[in-house]
Amino acid sequence: MKEKTKLDLDLFLATHPVFRLQDLAQARGQAEALAPARNQLKHHLRRGRVRRVARMVYAALPPGRQPDTFAPDPLLVATALRPGAVFSHHTALELLGAGHSLWRDQTLFCDDPGPALALGPQRLHLLGHPTVLRRRHLTRLGLRQGERQGREFVFTGPERALVEGFRQPRWVGGLEELLNCAAGIGVLDLDLLLRVLTVYEQQILWAAAGWFLETHQTAFSVPNPYLARLEGKRPPGPRYLDRGQRGGRLVSRWNLIVPRYLLDWEGQHDQP
Repeated sequence: MKEKTKLDLDLFLATHPVFRLQDLAQARGQAEALAPARNQLKHHLRRGRVRRVARMVYAALPPGRQPDTFAPDPLLVATALRPGAVFSHHTALELLGAGHSLWRDQTLFCDDPGPALALGPQRLHLLGHPTVLRRRHLTRLGLRQGERQGREFVFTGPERALVEGFRQPRWVGGLEELLNCAAGIGVLDLDLLLRVLTVYEQQILWAAAGWFLETHQTAFSVPNPYLARLEGKRPPGPRYLDRGQRGGRLVSRWNLIVPRYLLDWEGQHDQP
C-alpha cells in the first residue's frame, strides 16, 4: 500500500510541476482533506524532491536540481497562487509574442493583491485590478486565453496591453520598451481599442494611442477618420507623455510633449 501511494505521488509530481495543496488533495480523492495531503508531502520536502513556493503552493524539482537554486516557472506559480488572475503589461506582451527584451518582472491583475514574490532572479508582482475596471465589472475586458503544461490562464490582449502600458510604463520597462514591443504586435482590434480607451477615459491615453497609431498607420491599417476620433479626445493643452520627463518636443496634433529619444525611435518605423 505504501509503495502504491508513493508511486501515485511520483506520477502526480511528474504531471504537476507547480501545484496547490488542494490539487494534491483532490488527486487523492479527498478534496477537503488537506492534512493527509500535507503529510504525504513531508517526505518529499525532506528529500528535496518538492519545494514550497508560497503558502500551500509547491513546485516539483527536476532530478538533480537543488531547492535553494531551482526557480519554478513564474507563470505556473502565478496560476496556482491566484487562479483566475490576469497576466498583464510586459508579461502579456511576451505571451502575445511581442516581447522585445528579456524582462524579470512578471505582473498580473488579481482580486487579492499582495507583496511581490521572489522566484530566483524573477519577481512576481500581484497587482490589484484597475479601479475603473473593477467598479464597472469589466476586469475581463479584452482578454486572451492560453495554456501551459496543463494549466489554463488568461492575459490581456494587445489592445489593453498597449493602453495599460502607456498608463503604467514602469510595468513594461519604460516607454521605449513598450513601443518596441507594441510595434511587434501583429493585429489590433481597433473597435476594442476604442472601448478600452472609453472605459479608462483619460485624455493622455487617447493622445498616446493616437500618436502611436499615427506612427504605425500603415502597419495597423488605421483609417484617417479613426485617428480624427482619437484626436478629438486629446488633452486641451500640452501634456508630457511621460509624467516624470523634462524636456522633449511637442507633437502638436496630439498635444503631447514626447521625449526626443522616442521621436528618434519613431523615425525608424512607419513614417514616410
